[in-house]
Amino acid sequence: MNIFVVIALILAALEALALHKNWFKLEVVAKPGVMVVLFLWLWTSIGSDGAAGWFALGSIFSLLGDILLMLSLDRFFLAGLVAFLLAHIFYVIGFNLPLPEISAWGMLLAVIIGVSGARVIRRILASVIAKGQSRLRIPIAVYGVVISLMLLSAMLKLTDTTWDAGAALLVSAGAFLFYFSDIILAWNKFVTPITNGRIYNVAAYHLGQIALIAGVIVQYSK
Repeated sequence: MNIFVVIALILAALEALALHKNWFKLEVVAKPGVMVVLFLWLWTSIGSDGAAGWFALGSIFSLLGDILLMLSLDRFFLAGLVAFLLAHIFYVIGFNLPLPEISAWGMLLAVIIGVSGARVIRRILASVIAKGQSRLRIPIAVYGVVISLMLLSAMLKLTDTTWDAGAALLVSAGAFLFYFSDIILAWNKFVTPITNGRIYNVAAYHLGQIALIAGVIVQYSK
């Protein structure tokens, strides 16, 4: 197994342990460490030309979002949301260079992701309003749309003949885990507490980022 993957997985496990034990000093190293390692892996493997550059930017802004939410999930929530919003936008651009052709599969997938995502976002927004945090309604709604586009863009690679099959599977799985991790975070914060919700949220997020970056590297190192 690649040394970068091994280090990223170890740091992800340490982050889960830090959350479980409430060891903030360990979290300060482990949580941002995962994205630092993934950025270095990406940079040293495929550089920053073309689509790779957009994924590099996405990983940098993911790191920024990690740091902000680690410092305070409440105080810096909006700032972290914006950082991750930009990360998803960069990932969307990277996945859509060049623009894919419109297909029946793509339209069906867009409907499935759009309808299911809208139901979840509506439930979260209702709780946001009920908690008196209406100022977050529009940012969360916009974020929901963008992360859905990121998931759609990644999953379209499954039928993109220009993409390696293994790489397409990795980025699709990674994008789904990233998407799912954000649902866990929002549900845990605004709808109802989930037992060990933060651990599940961060574990899904880290595994998603690892799979996503691995798939990009597999694709562009050919």
